[in-house]
Amino acid sequence: MKVRVDADACIGCALCPDSCPDVFEMDGDVAVAKVDEVPEGDEDCAQEAAVGCPTEAIILE
Repeated sequence: MKVRVDADACIGCALCPDSCPDVFEMDGDVAVAKVDEVPEGDEDCAQEAAVGCPTEAIILE
């Protein structure tokens, strides 16, 4: 699955890198995806991060 973070919607709460550090990291005060494709084995934590994102800034396709 592909992943990206909408930087305009991100409020920098850091939930996603806390939930899924192999996929997300903070770049200053916004989160970014470290990868274009979610690695095998990290799909569940990426989904959790997307569901938990308070602004729905995480896009999984």
